[in-house]
Amino acid sequence: MTKVIEKVVIFGATGQTGLCCIEQALKKGIKVTALVRDLSRLPDEVAPKINVINGNSTIKEDVAKALEGQDAVIVTLGTRNDLNFTTVMSDSLKLILDLMCETGIKAISACMSSFLFMDPERVPPRFAEINADHKRMLETLQSPKYESLDWIAVLPPHIADEPSSNNQFKVNHGSSPGRQVPKSDLGQFMVECLSQPEHYHQLCGLAYPTLQ
Repeated sequence: MTKVIEKVVIFGATGQTGLCCIEQALKKGIKVTALVRDLSRLPDEVAPKINVINGNSTIKEDVAKALEGQDAVIVTLGTRNDLNFTTVMSDSLKLILDLMCETGIKAISACMSSFLFMDPERVPPRFAEINADHKRMLETLQSPKYESLDWIAVLPPHIADEPSSNNQFKVNHGSSPGRQVPKSDLGQFMVECLSQPEHYHQLCGLAYPTLQ
C-alpha cells in the first residue's frame, strides 16, 4: 500500500543533495523540516519555505526535536571536502534510527555511494575512509534491530550538475545502471522512494544516462 508522506525531516539539508531533496519535496507539497548545524549554509531563498532547526545530527536532543511529528526521514549527510577518517555519518544514522524506532516513524531514505557496489580494493584510495563510513551506514541499516523500518539505501554514482532527465533515470536494485545521475533526479528519488514499497530494504542504484 502506498504510504502518504505529508511531512519529512532532512538531515544534511545544506549539501547539494539535501537542497535538491528540499526542492523536490516542496514541489510535491510536502512540509519540510531541516536540522541544520550551520545556518549560514542554508540559502536565503530556501529558509523561509521550510521549518529550520539549528542543531547537530550527533546530539540526541537535537535529533529528537527534528523527528517530532514527522512522517518520514531523508539522510543526505556528508563531510563536505573532508576525506579523512570519520564516523559522523554512521553515528548520526544509528541515532536517527534508534529514535525512529522509539517514535514510530517508519520510512527513511539514506544516501551513500555506488562505491558500495564495488569491491573495497577498487575504490579510489582517497575515498577509502568516506566509503568505509558509508559501509558502516549500510551495515547499520541492514541490522536486524531495524528490520521493522521501511529503509531505502540510495547509492548514486557521480552526482552531476546537469538538467533533470524528466523521469528518464533508471533505478536498479543491487547494482548501478550508469556512471552519473543529475542532482535533481537524485533528490526526486530520495523523496519519492519513501512511499514506494518496492524499494524498501533495497540497495538502489540510479543513473542517467544509463549504460548500454
